[in-house]
Amino acid sequence: FTFDNNYFNDRYQGIPIGGYTKMFKRMLEGVEIRVNTDYFADKSHFNSLAHAVVFTGCLDEFFNYEFGELEYRSLDFKHEVKETSNYQGNAVFNYCDREVPYTRVLEHKHFEKNDSTKTVVTHEFPTAYLRGMIPYYPINDAKNHARYLQYQAKARTLPNFIIGGRLAEYRYMDMDAVIRSAMDIFGRTQ
Repeated sequence: FTFDNNYFNDRYQGIPIGGYTKMFKRMLEGVEIRVNTDYFADKSHFNSLAHAVVFTGCLDEFFNYEFGELEYRSLDFKHEVKETSNYQGNAVFNYCDREVPYTRVLEHKHFEKNDSTKTVVTHEFPTAYLRGMIPYYPINDAKNHARYLQYQAKARTLPNFIIGGRLAEYRYMDMDAVIRSAMDIFGRTQ
């Protein structure tokens, strides 16, 4: 019903200039980063590299699913290059209709006002989560909450082990909430 180009209706909102990649590169400047590295292949080795471990992954995986798997929803994405300068006139449209198979359409150029003669559009399709997929949304019910609390309690017994982020905290968070949570955790560990 609106062509408001904002992702949410929050009073203050935005995407960092240059996007999140640029923001994280600046935050991690001077920090050793290893990609394509399986932490779980040698946890003790990686744990020995630092005074504390900040774990942002799935707690059930960290504890080898000892209390059972936490449930998630996942997403499939269909990306398309469109031969038009403007596909939908907005960065994001959400679709709540049962008859529409996707939940969101993103037109990426509108996030940073790109003037290209073509545009890239992504359709998001909800899908059931299977181990190995990306876990996007926790299933927020009593069974999963109780299971998560068991993992959280066990994590608190580990020395120099800090959990944070939407996966480790098993809750959906917008980016501002993730950043606020990280700042709070950092403040408590100082």
